[in-house]
Amino acid sequence: MKLWSGRFSSDTDALVDELNASITFDKRLYKEDIAGSMAHAKMLGDRGIIEKAEAEKIVAGLRDILKDIEAGKFEFRLQDEDIHMSIETELTKRIGDTGKRLHTARSRNDQVALDFRMYLKSEIEGLRGHVLNLIAVLLDTAKNNTKTIMPAYTHLQRAQPTTFAHYMLAYANMLKRDVTRLEDCLERMDESPLGSGALTGTTYPVDRRSVADALGFARITENSLDGVSDRDYALELLSDLSVLMMHLSRFSEEIILWCSWEFRFVELSDAYSTGSSIMPQKKNPDIAELVRGKTGRVYGSLMGLLTVMKALPLAYNKDMQEDKEQVFDAVDTVKKVLPVFTAMLAAMTVKPENMRKAASEGFINATDCADYLVKKGLPFRDAYTVIGKLIRYCSENGKTLETLSLETYKTFSQLFERDVYTAVSLETCVEQRNVPGGPASQSVRDQMDNIQAFLDSRK
Repeated sequence: MKLWSGRFSSDTDALVDELNASITFDKRLYKEDIAGSMAHAKMLGDRGIIEKAEAEKIVAGLRDILKDIEAGKFEFRLQDEDIHMSIETELTKRIGDTGKRLHTARSRNDQVALDFRMYLKSEIEGLRGHVLNLIAVLLDTAKNNTKTIMPAYTHLQRAQPTTFAHYMLAYANMLKRDVTRLEDCLERMDESPLGSGALTGTTYPVDRRSVADALGFARITENSLDGVSDRDYALELLSDLSVLMMHLSRFSEEIILWCSWEFRFVELSDAYSTGSSIMPQKKNPDIAELVRGKTGRVYGSLMGLLTVMKALPLAYNKDMQEDKEQVFDAVDTVKKVLPVFTAMLAAMTVKPENMRKAASEGFINATDCADYLVKKGLPFRDAYTVIGKLIRYCSENGKTLETLSLETYKTFSQLFERDVYTAVSLETCVEQRNVPGGPASQSVRDQMDNIQAFLDSRK
């Protein structure tokens, strides 16, 4: 018999039971549900809403159920509908009518909102830790590659010289913001909705704050309707995870390119590559490709929940049962991706010679050559035109700015002197960009110090 069956004169159809039940996926909330129920029962006893002895009996019964679940001795049944009814039904079976007092001054609406927030708070801490581990690997890679010159790109065309350290720190800074987004989400999520009841609170003299404190919440929700009916905290988390996966997907795309024979900038460990069923020479970057593909899956969870919530009137509606599978899947996906992606990067072999060779082609020092003329007194736009003509000449004659004779330089501008060769060397091009955020050695050291300080502040 269902706990809510008093109003009904017949059982629900079996297909309705199957569609309505959420126990198959919300059973993962058992820890949170039991913790919330124990705190609620203790508060009921402390406030005299039920007898203290009854509260203690309820807490002891819940503790035993928790042990059985974690020992694999508990059966989750479809007819119990959801994790809340499953545990309450079992509690009543074990301790008798006293178990029926647990739901006093509480609704499944505020109960599920509580469980969901508690679960996501815990998951955010874990996700945050995984991202910090990835940032640490990027920092180590940067430290080992401060002199590894490579081309940076715009439009996938070689643009200007940088270092692999500078490149790794770009992603480290993106991930740093991902960490702070998760932290911001956690701060806003840190509110207990228990005591909101079904939608308008309760007539019992509950102590919402004591329960919130017992469960580790910073505060309580201020409005009971809002407490049970919004899922913006789940949407914010999905948004944050979508941005995080976008960063990982962009990084994956670069790794896929860098692993190709056309680039050969890096090589992935065999442990994080796969082969072909027909082409024996292949070493495929499947892990990076999977990360890129799973990004769409996380995006789908965000769009799915946004669509569920977009037209719901206050307060709770059954549509909102669709929140958990979307969030569970996104969280599971990101938790699976981050450790593997981090390990893949840690085992990746960098090929400095190939990066340097690519940087020496494509005239990526052209801007520096123009800046050379500007420093000699030529307006930038005029210098830009001179170097454009110079590059066209080099392209047509198989020359580079490094190999062009000084006599030829002077046919384009008399301002060129022998020091132009120092100005267009890749090392000079990198070191001259010693502005905050740039690729010069000192700037990169400052950036690495900032990333290290960020990591240290989160230990």
